[in-house]
Amino acid sequence: MIKIAIYGAGSLGTVLGAFMTRAGFAVDLINRNRAHVECLREKGARIIGKVNLEVKVNAKTIDEIVGKYDVIFLTTKVINNDDTIIKLSNYLEKDGVVCTIQNGLPEYDVAKVVGLDKTMGCAIAWGAELIEPGVSKLTSELEACTFSLGSIGSVPERHVQLVKKLLETMGPVEIDKNFIGARYTKLLINCAFSGLSAVTGRNFGEIVDDKVSRLYAQKIIKECIKVGHANNVKFAKIQGKDVVKLLDYSSKFKQKIGFMLIPIAIKKHRSITASMLQDLIKKKPCEINAINGRICDLAKAVSLEVPYNEKVVEIVKRIENGELEPTPQNLKFFKDIVE
Repeated sequence: MIKIAIYGAGSLGTVLGAFMTRAGFAVDLINRNRAHVECLREKGARIIGKVNLEVKVNAKTIDEIVGKYDVIFLTTKVINNDDTIIKLSNYLEKDGVVCTIQNGLPEYDVAKVVGLDKTMGCAIAWGAELIEPGVSKLTSELEACTFSLGSIGSVPERHVQLVKKLLETMGPVEIDKNFIGARYTKLLINCAFSGLSAVTGRNFGEIVDDKVSRLYAQKIIKECIKVGHANNVKFAKIQGKDVVKLLDYSSKFKQKIGFMLIPIAIKKHRSITASMLQDLIKKKPCEINAINGRICDLAKAVSLEVPYNEKVVEIVKRIENGELEPTPQNLKFFKDIVE
């Protein structure tokens, strides 16, 4: 039997592991949080929110891993990747594959360790929140839980089809030949909505309902598109929508239309609270450097200015340092930006 691991089975990984297990696959949910693992063992994975699901699952802490896996889904925070990738490579079968389900552009770092032919990536547009040990809340509508699957190298077709089959236990999977484009599209969304969620303490729906924060989201999106185009990226559609075509603008009229379309574009994801905000609330470091910070780095490399993304990074760093709290009052800091 094919052995599968979800390495870092927190909010997203617990949801995915429950669906895969329910479909009959042998999946180990691996997490360093012993309380979470013990609860998964004793009571199973409980998924609430947009679905109601309870599944008996296999769960382990990292030090309890025995043997190697044919497929490892990497769902940890990217801030830990330097150590995490080396550790998980020890548990990968010689003919195995790693599939990242992380923010940013993590596939390059994974490939350096396990090889291009064993590295796949998956961009998702849905969210989840770990409510308590063993309980994860799905915050996107189930029909919006889609997967964009791809690679940055040449991966054997058998691996591609196997990973696709596993992900399809939860939702539709598109094998994207323009995977970097899909990653950039997901990064664009994360920068705008996850970034502002961390800044304001709000979920995605609350961000777009406030016309001030929606305007800043639009400005962040525009900067991300500009950076992507400067780096010769062809943005991919997400869930059938051409985000760039809908939200990029070169005139006041198109900007106004895009502004009105933003609430429609995230309608099925209104309940998402960014994982960065969840980390900040728990007084933990978040992934800001891999999200808005990544856009800032890419912009600098091509001599572009991205003041709205830079402001998000600045505010979130101040929250991490204890100078500020995540609150809508932080929107006042964007008023200092001169375009």
